[in-house]
Amino acid sequence: MNLFLDAFAWIFSPDRLTGSSVPLPLAIWQHLAFTFGSVAIAAIIAIPLGWLIGHTGRGREIAVALSGAARALPSLGLLLLLVLVIGVVHKTEAAVISFVLLAIPSILAGAYAGFEAIDRAVIDAGRAVGMTPWQVLWKIEVPLGLPLLIGGLRSATLQVVATVTIAAYAGLGGLGFYFLQGIQLNRFDQVLGASLIVVALALLLDGLFALLQRLVVPRGVTGRSAAEGRLPSLRPHKTADATGSTV
Repeated sequence: MNLFLDAFAWIFSPDRLTGSSVPLPLAIWQHLAFTFGSVAIAAIIAIPLGWLIGHTGRGREIAVALSGAARALPSLGLLLLLVLVIGVVHKTEAAVISFVLLAIPSILAGAYAGFEAIDRAVIDAGRAVGMTPWQVLWKIEVPLGLPLLIGGLRSATLQVVATVTIAAYAGLGGLGFYFLQGIQLNRFDQVLGASLIVVALALLLDGLFALLQRLVVPRGVTGRSAAEGRLPSLRPHKTADATGSTV
């Protein structure tokens, strides 16, 4: 308990604002900048590819294989390898590449899974009323697949925000700086304090994405259906008449 009290004392110490070589607000800003920048780049790459796979139904096996391979890459080892290959001058780019590769699998899976979860009867109904393929894509598939896509972005963001701490190994700052410094100085209150801040950021981002995931659920689709990847069909529901038979 004393260690937790010391950790909170370290977080709220006035020295965290100006006295440290890396002020805490700057470290948080660097941490979030790496997180959002990497997820944004990964989204630009993975979302169109995932939509293409989900819309055409082709290439899913290749995407799953590549995503699995990307998940297996050790982020710290990849970061240090890229720094050595690209050069110390471009270590920021090396860090971003490693974080982007970490974020792509979750976003890609959310993008194509959102399309695959749509009841085909809904798409067939859109085509039956004369919708073009582009209209089917943007007016049916994208809106109905959005909750699962946001879920993929949510998962990717949580993975990246927890992993960005390794950027400090390349001298790029962020909250990982306090981990390295605390271990070297045997300041376990500092290590725990930085860990608590990372946890708080992760919980905050998770809550925001959870709220956004609920907000993007189209009207008529229950939150439970969206969460389970099941969307309502256009098939008529059976109702009972006065005699008790179903129609």
